[in-house]
This record gives sequence, C-alpha cells and structure tokens, in this order.
Amino acid sequence: MRIYLAGPDVFLPDPMKAARAKQEICQRYGFIGMFPFDNNLNLADLSPKQAGIAIYKSNIQLMDSCDLIVANMTPFRGASMDVGTAFEMGYMAAQGKPVFGYTNDGRLFGERIPQISADLDSWGMAIEHFDMVDNLMLEAAIIVSGGELRSEQIAAENYYTELNVFTEVVKIAAEKLIKVCN
Repeated sequence: MRIYLAGPDVFLPDPMKAARAKQEICQRYGFIGMFPFDNNLNLADLSPKQAGIAIYKSNIQLMDSCDLIVANMTPFRGASMDVGTAFEMGYMAAQGKPVFGYTNDGRLFGERIPQISADLDSWGMAIEHFDMVDNLMLEAAIIVSGGELRSEQIAAENYYTELNVFTEVVKIAAEKLIKVCN
C-alpha cells in the first residue's frame, strides 16, 4: 500500500532528508511512502504560475496512485495547518481513501488562536470550540474516513522535524489497513 506523505515538510531546508526519514518509517510498517517530490518535474522553462500548475498536477497524479494519506497537520505560518495539505486531505477524503493525521502541537485549535475573549478572535470573529486540533472539516474527514489523528506537544526546535507522532500514526494505519488487506 502506498501512503501520500502530505505536509509543510516540502518547505524545510532539507525536504528530502525529511522525506527519506518518513519513507523509512513507512517501509518498516509495510507501506511505500510517497513524498510530493517523488515525481520528477522539470520546471526550468516554466513561468512561476506554470510551475505551480505543474506541481499541482503532479501531486494530484501522485495522490491518485496512493491508497491513503498521512498528513502533517502541525500549524504552519499561523494557527492552522498548511492549506495545501488541507486541500490534499480533502481530495483524498473525497476519493473515499483513508485519511490519517498528526500534529506536533498538542493544543486544540481554539487554544492557538489569538483571542480578545473566550469566544472571539483578535478580529472579533467567533472561534470554533469543537475539541479538535484544527478546523472541524479536517478532523471530521479523518474520523469519517476511518483514519486516526494523534498529537503531541513538541519543543520548538523540533516542531517540524520530530517524527514520534508520525511513527505512531503510521503504526496505527498498518494495524487498521494491512490486516484488512491480508
């Protein structure tokens, strides 16, 4: 079974180091981990917009070839997860594929939002309090698809690179899905 490895890991200083580490963990549990950079793209002669569209098409093709997704939902550039990863979770859920997620931030979504009161953010808008780690549509996609979500508060220096919770989620996916297939 192939796992699409989604997350802001593609923005790390050495994304392929992160990819290799995750792929080794996947292999340990009987999966093939597919990182967004696994499709070889030549972007050299493309405009920035054309390159973005080529990357989008490549990632769609890669997701189509995978059986499930494990998404790094660690907050990225704000209180919520990477928006590209959120799209990828939705895409896989819409195909009826299992969605698994993890975050290296153990706080609930509402706890991460700058607030002026218990129910209003700094813009004066309502804060959702559903005891979920991110927007309800994302965690609900995991639950409804039969996947699992795990979180743990990780020290700032390892926020995007710690793989303990990722490993836990891959192990859970193997227990749930590989037994079903065998």
